[in-house]
Amino acid sequence: MPFWINVLVGVLAFAVAALGGKALIPWLHKLKFGQPIKVEFGPKWHANKQGTPTMGGILFIVGSIVATAAGYAVYRMTSSVDVTAISGNREALRVMSCVIFCLLFGIIGFIDDFAKVAKKQNEGLTPKQKLALQVVAAILWLAAMYWLGDRSTTIDLVFVRFDIRWFYYPVMVLVILYLTNAVNLTDGVDGLCGTVTLVAMLIFTLICSRLQMTSYTLFTMALAGGCLGFLVWNLHPAKCFMGDTGSMFLGAAVASVGLATHQHLVLILVALVYILEALSVMIQVTYFKYTKKKYGEGRRIFKMTPIHHHFEMSGFSEYKIVITFSLFGLIAGAVGLLLVTL
Repeated sequence: MPFWINVLVGVLAFAVAALGGKALIPWLHKLKFGQPIKVEFGPKWHANKQGTPTMGGILFIVGSIVATAAGYAVYRMTSSVDVTAISGNREALRVMSCVIFCLLFGIIGFIDDFAKVAKKQNEGLTPKQKLALQVVAAILWLAAMYWLGDRSTTIDLVFVRFDIRWFYYPVMVLVILYLTNAVNLTDGVDGLCGTVTLVAMLIFTLICSRLQMTSYTLFTMALAGGCLGFLVWNLHPAKCFMGDTGSMFLGAAVASVGLATHQHLVLILVALVYILEALSVMIQVTYFKYTKKKYGEGRRIFKMTPIHHHFEMSGFSEYKIVITFSLFGLIAGAVGLLLVTL
């Protein structure tokens, strides 16, 4: 994939997301689609964010899809490949399946967000409803990838590789569920999820380039550009939140692109920030229940979870959290990029 097309895609996605906010945010205000805030799910001062428009993830969803389609069209027109022969391009179809998969998760998030703003409380779909929809979407995507020729069932941890055959698919469903919900948990501080995902997608662009998965770089660069455009409106103090609409879309993107590369250890490193965010919640809940059963009162390891709230309660500003977590993600992702060459 020519470098200039990737740059074009990133710039276009940025422009759509950044300029789109001028129309979308006032419209969300008019509809009174403000985010309900419950202080038990974050520091007390987050109550000041009550009513900030949610569903802003629509900005980078539209931006990334439009830019990916435009970039692919330009690529086909400037190459020697027949534009009408898309049905024969399996990689392009696999990328399309990733985009559709992300859209499905974005729709699940939209339903959840809409339920929240309709009820005027921080509760949308029930956990069981959300999980069921996510499982169906994950199975459909894995089936589509299998049908499109992606049939490897080998777990690649760089230093060791092993084939787990049919068991690969239920394991990957669990991986998808963990990662998508981990990205959702990361969206708790202004600009955090967007910035961390911007870094992750830039790393994935380099990884896909090195693996010669050229069509995927269009999608990853579009996502990076879309996240950057969204940050125009989402950095502290945020003028809008991405909502579950956006975080679910980004979670599906991280999971689908990462699994499509079949570099499983590399995926862990690129997604390490998200993984640790979700892990902090699991550790906190488990320890609280254990100590409550043993000592009669629940005890905590962290001041608050996900772990970005622990840093916030420890005196870190929202900007400092965004910078720290993004740098950590950049370093972990760079290590993953180095491992691709092994």
